Amino acid sequence: MTDDIFRPKSGKITDFDIRVYAIAMQIPSGKVTTYGHIAAALGSRSASRMVGYALNSVKGRDEIPCHRVVNRNGELTGKMHFATPTAMRQALEAEGVEFIGEAVNMKKHLWLPAVSATDDALF
Repeated sequence: MTDDIFRPKSGKITDFDIRVYAIAMQIPSGKVTTYGHIAAALGSRSASRMVGYALNSVKGRDEIPCHRVVNRNGELTGKMHFATPTAMRQALEAEGVEFIGEAVNMKKHLWLPAVSATDDALF
């Protein structure tokens, strides 16, 4: 992979950001994970807000499926960072993700990242 895929729009990048992007790129189509699960896979469950910041910095990058990351309740708290307020949900529905009201059906679509998988995904 090239560094360009991981380059945030701000131009600033950290090791943490790269590891977040690597996990996000592993989320299978039709599945979602949470900010907290990504943070836990990186060894810092309390860093879920930082996961959100990292994903927001690459908005508009199709290589990183940010639309597959939701909050712990399955709600689309990141939807305001997409082109339209409905774009995140539309992208998930196009992949077959089902909703219960405004939240993803987490029992059916939750994907848990493997802790050891983050380093392997970079190369």
